[in-house]
Amino acid sequence: MTAWDKMQKHQIYNDFDPDLFELRVKAKKLFKEFNRTEDEEIERRQEIMRQLFKKVGERVWMEPDFTCEFGKNITIGNDVYINFGCTLLDCGQITIGNHTLLGPNVSAYSGNHSLDAAERIAGALVPKPITIGNRVWIGGGSTILSGVTIGDDSVIGAGSIVTHDIPSGVLAAGNPCRVLRKITNKDKVGYSI
Repeated sequence: MTAWDKMQKHQIYNDFDPDLFELRVKAKKLFKEFNRTEDEEIERRQEIMRQLFKKVGERVWMEPDFTCEFGKNITIGNDVYINFGCTLLDCGQITIGNHTLLGPNVSAYSGNHSLDAAERIAGALVPKPITIGNRVWIGGGSTILSGVTIGDDSVIGAGSIVTHDIPSGVLAAGNPCRVLRKITNKDKVGYSI
């Protein structure tokens, strides 16, 4: 089984595998090309995203500078906005739901190197999926760690470090990120379309 195959099954793999190096180079070429585009080049940006990601929905707007590791382990739903400086390290699958907002400088890291020094030096990496639900807002400067699921309709406060699952419909923040309270009708600000 190849390192890529192990990665897809979320099994320990050798992060220094030469085939993975080549896949990273392909991804870098695509995201660097994306980052050089102008806002008016909507079709070109969409085409690059279709080449880079496993799946990308409709009406996805991603600001430069965006970086990722492979791209092919990232699924993005419809009506998603990804602000400036996003980094998605996708050795494990990263899924972003519909109508989700990622603030500036949001990072998601779906892998963990071995804690054991000898294994780490040998390249041992354990990928775990990250799932961000529908209608979620991730505040700027937040970091989401491997294996985390953020439930639908939740808000993660700016600068949070999300180390464990966050349920649906809550406001969560901090380092480590923790649930502060449920989001209720009292949170409405009176805006309507």
